[in-house]
Amino acid sequence: MVSASGSTIFALSSGRPPAAIAVVRVSGPQARVALEKLAGRVPEPRQAALVRVRDPVTGEAIDEALALWFPAPRSETGEDVAELQLHGGHAVIAGVLDALGKIEDCRLAEPGEFTRRAFEHGRLDLTAVEGLADLVASETPAQRRQAFRQLKGLIGDRAEAWRRRLVEALALVEARIDFSDEADVPEDLIRPALHAAQQLRDEIAAALADGRRGERLRDGLVVAIAGPPNAGKSTLFNRLAHREAAIVSPFAGTTRDIIEVHLDLDGFPVTLLDTAGIRESSEPVEQEGIRRARERAAAADLVLWVIDGSSAGRADDQPPGLLENAVVWLVKNKIDLAVDRNENEFIYSISATSGDGVDNLVAALAAFARENLSAAESGIVTRARHRQALEKTVSAIDHALGQAADANGREELIAEDLRAAATSLGRLTGRVDVEDILDVIFRDFCIGK
Repeated sequence: MVSASGSTIFALSSGRPPAAIAVVRVSGPQARVALEKLAGRVPEPRQAALVRVRDPVTGEAIDEALALWFPAPRSETGEDVAELQLHGGHAVIAGVLDALGKIEDCRLAEPGEFTRRAFEHGRLDLTAVEGLADLVASETPAQRRQAFRQLKGLIGDRAEAWRRRLVEALALVEARIDFSDEADVPEDLIRPALHAAQQLRDEIAAALADGRRGERLRDGLVVAIAGPPNAGKSTLFNRLAHREAAIVSPFAGTTRDIIEVHLDLDGFPVTLLDTAGIRESSEPVEQEGIRRARERAAAADLVLWVIDGSSAGRADDQPPGLLENAVVWLVKNKIDLAVDRNENEFIYSISATSGDGVDNLVAALAAFARENLSAAESGIVTRARHRQALEKTVSAIDHALGQAADANGREELIAEDLRAAATSLGRLTGRVDVEDILDVIFRDFCIGK
């Protein structure tokens, strides 16, 4: 990705056309020039003005639009930013983008480049950048609330406060090392430094001991529909998805690969998986599908083990041993064709074809999601990267405390461990040495963000 310095970037920053309104944004040193050439003038900062947008080469009118001007540094990216709010037709947008491309040193933005420039100019830290990405990608109200809190500093502000406290503790140790022969420097500076580090370590450890709730809310609960072939798993999958997402066939082994859809259950995200029928098979492709089905079901938060209620009991009605540690609900399907069976064996009896009993199952799934995710909104750790940085911080502080307890422990080694802990916290927000992770964070952004 190109650095923030130098070129001026532009892109469509609103939804895909056609639309009522389209927003085209320009950021960089030529933003003012671009606005003057296309709109004929530059409005007062942060005040919308009605302008006629023209091609700077031919003079042809493209559209009437609202123009806004945000001079640096008080802009979204920290650079000069111009914005045009146009009519959202394909031809209008194409004409404006083509006109901007004719201006010297202006080019189309890469995915995530506006946000990256905001980071490089100190407008956002990395956790806020990730919160913005999650806000754009959120599918449920709970995910939206979580992402918005991250964008506004839920973990970033906490991490920065932790880093400042750690730096203060480190300063005490460094003072003891560098000025030990000065009369006005107290001899016992290590003890208060380690006490502060211990308190900080306990706070971070408490934030990590959250059962990964934040990550689960961000990613959504995983519910796998599994069971023997021809039990009606794909029919139930389609019923829950409210569309024909999976192929339904009377022939066993139709589902080979795993199909997934994302659901909003009572405001909480759930990823629903349709898996291959689990049975003994000699057919290589089906064997692979069964292997994947077993693997995904074993890793799911909940397994709906679906059996055919229209036939007599079979050995494969019961979940296999690999699911013994999973949360499994037994679901008897095809109750409209059912023969007499022991109802106590099952939690839910449904007909995926007619819909009988499915509402009760959906209500139970929503309650399961609510129970598992309602507390997740208070969690501050929402990504594996956050957890890894905080775990490294705790580990470094533990090592420093261990050095202090060792009779041979040296103050220089304690300082180095505390410095490593501060560096880990700095990498969380992007304050130190993060070039190796920037491309990974920004690559999933859309163009215009």
